[in-house]
Amino acid sequence: MRRESAMSFVVWLIMVVHPVKLVYANVEGDALHSLRTNLKDPNSVLQSWDPTLVNPCTWFHVTCNNDNSVIRVDLGNAALSGTLVSQLGLLKNLQYLELYSNNLSGPIPNDLGNLTNLVSLDLYLNGFSGPIPVTLGKLSKLRFLRLNNNSLTGPIPLPLTNITSLQVLDLSNNRLSGLVPDSGSFSLFTPISFANNLDLCGPVTGRPCPGSPPFSPPPPFVQPPPIAVPGDCLLHCVSGGKSATGAIAGGVAVGAALLFAAPALAFAWWRRRKPQEFFFDVPAEEDPEVHLGQLKRFSLRELQVATDSFSNKNILGRGGFGKVYKGRLADGSLVAVKRLKEERTPGGELQFQTEVEMISMAVHRNLLRLRGFCMTPTERLLVYPYMANGSVASCLRERPPNEPPLDWPTRKRIALGSARGLSYLHDHCDPKIIHRDVKAANILLDEEFEAVVGDFGLARLMDYKDTHVTTAVRGTIGHIAPEYLSTGKSSEKTDVFGYGIMLLELITGQRAFDLARLANDDDVMLLDWVKGLLKEKKLEMLVDPDLETNYIATEVEQLIQVALLCTQGSPMDRPKMSDVVRMLEGDGLAERWEEWQKVEVLRHELDLVPLPNSDWILDSTDNLHAVELSGPR
Repeated sequence: MRRESAMSFVVWLIMVVHPVKLVYANVEGDALHSLRTNLKDPNSVLQSWDPTLVNPCTWFHVTCNNDNSVIRVDLGNAALSGTLVSQLGLLKNLQYLELYSNNLSGPIPNDLGNLTNLVSLDLYLNGFSGPIPVTLGKLSKLRFLRLNNNSLTGPIPLPLTNITSLQVLDLSNNRLSGLVPDSGSFSLFTPISFANNLDLCGPVTGRPCPGSPPFSPPPPFVQPPPIAVPGDCLLHCVSGGKSATGAIAGGVAVGAALLFAAPALAFAWWRRRKPQEFFFDVPAEEDPEVHLGQLKRFSLRELQVATDSFSNKNILGRGGFGKVYKGRLADGSLVAVKRLKEERTPGGELQFQTEVEMISMAVHRNLLRLRGFCMTPTERLLVYPYMANGSVASCLRERPPNEPPLDWPTRKRIALGSARGLSYLHDHCDPKIIHRDVKAANILLDEEFEAVVGDFGLARLMDYKDTHVTTAVRGTIGHIAPEYLSTGKSSEKTDVFGYGIMLLELITGQRAFDLARLANDDDVMLLDWVKGLLKEKKLEMLVDPDLETNYIATEVEQLIQVALLCTQGSPMDRPKMSDVVRMLEGDGLAERWEEWQKVEVLRHELDLVPLPNSDWILDSTDNLHAVELSGPR
């Protein structure tokens, strides 16, 4: 009895000291456990969701903030089945709900409308049925809403149009019906967002609603004589299966006709997707809202004005693909304009445009969203949102003295976020996108220092004139996997290698090329040196001095382990990026590291066996150092 009384007193004392925290954690834990009991989990991904633990922040696939509030549930592509529960609406601080690519069914709970902090709701590629809850219109912070590829029915709720923050919307491939709203935020989205809902109607779909008059046909189009207008971007158009050409050069009647017809022509092009070879110019000031898919097509003049004629003072960076300029559009929004440098090939415009569209279909919060593009006979430009905090490389090595360094929790988030972005490119894009230049300079940071992978797809875009097997090695010395250097053939495992080197940049604050000099021994490879320091527990020699002692040694050790697993010499031995995500989330790293250690011991024993002709020597040069970064001997 005394023991029970003592326990009761302890519980009472905890609740007095931290009453809100205990109850709050219980509510969130109970809500997530209710979800678990409602799901079938053949792969045991929810095994760690132990209801006896008060705090769900220790569970895999659950992320919490510093106040131990759940801000993210990431269960995409987990082979789960079953239905959602209304208790999910109790996760008041939840920002990301990822349940895509499962076998979930039943209705979407109305209680999700209580998640007022939600930024991303990804329920696509499931079997959800019933209506889209009207309550989702209350999610004023929502930026990503993807409900595509389900069996949802009924109308599109009008309150959704009031979400002004909405950047990505995909309701395609459902059974929705009724009028597609064309007001509020929905006016920004194109027909592809609502495609393959046969009972939807309205101007966006091209189908009149029952009882409504048919859409008025566009005024007759009089084809003007072709007149070249230098410097303006080209818009591909199709009309009734035949090509239309011409330049908008003047004439009020002709200009008005083209202004009216351009969106319809663009939509027709999107539907048919047939190669054509005729173009006409569309200056931005005459039709500023021409879109192809989710992309806007800018005119060169518009981007010249935005960047002050590509002034050197607006250069944000230079790279292997070209220069990046800061710009301000007419609506006041800041953008980053990448001006590609490439060899022009006749007839390459359509292929370039196709590759750009493929890049734009890769939409994930940890990927840099392509906002638009511009194409002329002499220019190729890509337009992205401006990232206020620059790149990881600039934050590590170019920060002003008055700005604090990236703290350790932020570096951990960057490691996980960039891994999630790369995993999406490899596993959720069709065809998969290989980055081929993963490094700290290509990991950008948004306003909240969330990692955003940039420059993905550009290697393929720049090589569109080549065969599918690219022989030109693209990338940055120090980040290039050994098999890529020797064969010129890339795979997702070359990205894994680059990611591993990027992790070392994140930990040390050093450029990959400069890391070799830290070893201070021409006979020791960089990665062997890192292994040695890890084994000897001399982490202070690796950690960025800017962090001083403000880091957690065990977490640094785990991140180094992931980096070494990613940079193994054989691509077959490296983990997939999806495995890296799981290891960073706390699932499976210890087992994989122990297995690798056993292999390393065996490999070391074999290295001690003398080999014939083993007395060869390589010159120690800067170039050799750079190649040595590719992997251990």
